[in-house]
Amino acid sequence: QVQLVESGGGLVQAGGSLRLSCAASGSIFNTDAMGWYRQAPGKQRELVARVTSDGRTNYADFVKGRFTISRDNAKNTMYLQMNNLKPEDTAVYYCNRRRSWSNVDYWGQGTQVTVSS
Repeated sequence: QVQLVESGGGLVQAGGSLRLSCAASGSIFNTDAMGWYRQAPGKQRELVARVTSDGRTNYADFVKGRFTISRDNAKNTMYLQMNNLKPEDTAVYYCNRRRSWSNVDYWGQGTQVTVSS
C-alpha cells in the first residue's frame, strides 16, 4: 500500500504564500507520476499541477505563473510552492500518486488552504 501525508496548509492573506508538502511511504516507485488536486466546497476535485517521473510538469491555467510543483525522489516528497494566493484558491488540497503501469491512483487525506481577502 501507499501512504501519502500532506502538510503545510493553513490560513493566509491574499497575496501571501504557502508551501505544501506530500510525504510518501509504503510501496512507492520513482516511476510514479505525482500531482496536486484541490476541491472547494460544492465543486468537483480539479487538477492543480502534475510532475512526471522524469520531472516534466504541467499546470492548470488558473495557477500558471503562481504555483510551482517539484519532487524530491530521495526524500519521497513532493512540494507545491504557492505564491500570490487568491481567495479563489481556497480549497482542500490533495496529494496524488499514480502508478505508471496501471494508472492506479493513491490519495492523501488533504490539507486545508484558506485565503482571506
